[in-house]
Amino acid sequence: MSPHSATIPAGMPVADTTVDLLVVGSGTGMAAALAAHEGGLSVLIVEKSPYVGGSTARSGGALWLPACPVLREAGANDTAERAATYLESVVAGSAPAQRSTAFVAHVPATVDMLRRTTPLRLFWARDYSDYHPEEPGGSAAGRTCESRPLDLSILGDYRTRLRPGVLEAGFAIPTTGADYRWMNLVARVPRRGIPTLAKRVAQGVGGRLLGRRYAAGGQALAAGLFAGVLRAGIPVWTDTALLRLTGDADHVTGAVVGHDGREVTITARRGVVLATGGFDHSMEMRWKFQTESLGANRSLGAETNVGEGIRAAQDLGAGIDLMDQAWWFPGVAPLPGRPPGVMLAERSLPGCLIVDQDGHRFTNESSDYMSFGQRLLELERSGSPVEAMWIVFDQHYRNSYVFGAELYPRMRIPQSWYDAGVAARADGFPELAARIGVPVPEFLATMTRFNESACAGQDPDFGRGRSAYDRYYGDPTVTPNPNLRPLLDGPFYAVKMVLSDLGTCGGLTADEHARVLSEDGSVIAGLYAIGNTAANAFGTTYPGAGATIAQGLVYGYIAARHAVQSESPG
Repeated sequence: MSPHSATIPAGMPVADTTVDLLVVGSGTGMAAALAAHEGGLSVLIVEKSPYVGGSTARSGGALWLPACPVLREAGANDTAERAATYLESVVAGSAPAQRSTAFVAHVPATVDMLRRTTPLRLFWARDYSDYHPEEPGGSAAGRTCESRPLDLSILGDYRTRLRPGVLEAGFAIPTTGADYRWMNLVARVPRRGIPTLAKRVAQGVGGRLLGRRYAAGGQALAAGLFAGVLRAGIPVWTDTALLRLTGDADHVTGAVVGHDGREVTITARRGVVLATGGFDHSMEMRWKFQTESLGANRSLGAETNVGEGIRAAQDLGAGIDLMDQAWWFPGVAPLPGRPPGVMLAERSLPGCLIVDQDGHRFTNESSDYMSFGQRLLELERSGSPVEAMWIVFDQHYRNSYVFGAELYPRMRIPQSWYDAGVAARADGFPELAARIGVPVPEFLATMTRFNESACAGQDPDFGRGRSAYDRYYGDPTVTPNPNLRPLLDGPFYAVKMVLSDLGTCGGLTADEHARVLSEDGSVIAGLYAIGNTAANAFGTTYPGAGATIAQGLVYGYIAARHAVQSESPG
């Protein structure tokens, strides 16, 4: 049978059926399916798109896994007690405490399950600091893990069914997040950057010559989960959309899905796991719950994430929470017909700053991306909106660092960026201010103050460089502050930025077992929600790199184990 069939394995009938557990969504939902299958349940995954992997396949693939076996084996000396203290501090009551407690308690078992059921091999991304390491229980050494590069040929004929990543290079360089840090600094720290780059180029290009296709990040993570699903023989129906849940507000019995223009009923004896992602590309929902200032379809989440899982549960009386929240991610303003450009280290590196339409700084540029976005919304709601923002840098910065994941050191900014109004260049600050449309006197005052402070290695206005997280993406060759350097060497550049995101993180209210709760707080038996379909287990906070995918995996395991242990939904 053709691997391009709408079913995996190919050629399966798509017809009314009964299973123990139905999983809707093939991102972190695959972890729920694997755990349920290992527990002896019959499982079916349905996926709206033609691809498997969801937003997980489009992500950086980081996993925030406190006190897990990977950290312990690498000598991290983390403990569940310290992680609990940290979460209590940063969540600060914005989500039920039981959600964080259950997450930490089930991290080790989830990692062990993934080791048994998938080819994933995780490693500790040492020194990738928690996002708020100065809080009680925080860790500057970090709790983030990643998958080692994985050969996608393990998927066989189904490799083309893996959802493509955000950045698809012409030839494969399987770059982990840990690699990215040093590859980004290849011109400044060649003793670390060059060997790292050479190793990954050799692995990618050499692998191709041997018939292998190595991938890292979210591609490796999703491929590993997918390989586990294939190995377990768990069926997947693609091109199959959730239409509605069956049952009532007390007890969900299954779902009706749409496939090839017809309705198919799936009865689920032990329950339904909603892993459909958030409402990333439902602008109606985003403008209603978040802000009307958001640009249309700027999210980096899968384009199929439009909130149908959330709405289907609401139709049965499910409660929602944190709908104003997203995993905010500032990016390069999109060129016509393209999504926003990815930015990660750029904001933290010395020799740059960010200004608004008035030529003023408004935040610590190096802060974690969710906090950065929350700051923008805070200013908007206080009546001082950031209507436009520009990252400003000098030629020394351009000569030193990768920018926007596609411009390597010394590469010219493409003319298409200038033509689209995304970039500007000038020999002096007054001319640059005029070209980006900000008041010249205010911009000059900002630059003077910033340069004077940067010379002293301090940021009295916003504290840039004080946090271990800020410094992770800084330039270690710059002292005394790896995040600060005055802008002195013209020409000077400005690149327009927009507020993007990695997906929304408000959704269905759920308990410590991943069970969906009704508006009155009672359990809707047989219905579970994980990942971005559920309200963020960490409330309004992003604890560390990979907290979004990690909670999807862990709560997928929790939901599956609860279904396994329940003789009937409840």
